[in-house]
Amino acid sequence: MDKSKPKKKKFEVLENESISDCLDRMQKEGYMPVRRMEEPVFQEKTQNGKKDVEYLRQKVIFEGKLQ
Repeated sequence: MDKSKPKKKKFEVLENESISDCLDRMQKEGYMPVRRMEEPVFQEKTQNGKKDVEYLRQKVIFEGKLQ
């Protein structure tokens, strides 16, 4: 086991990649997924002097454990 790597690391699924691409990236770095978290991402827009908050996308984050 490499001592310079942290035992746990978070990997965010980027906008231009699929979940399987992110999992492959984790595996290449030597991590195994142990937890999946999802967070909504909102955007604030101003229309006619009124601020509206609208749903933009879902952010997916995996927590990986060093193998």
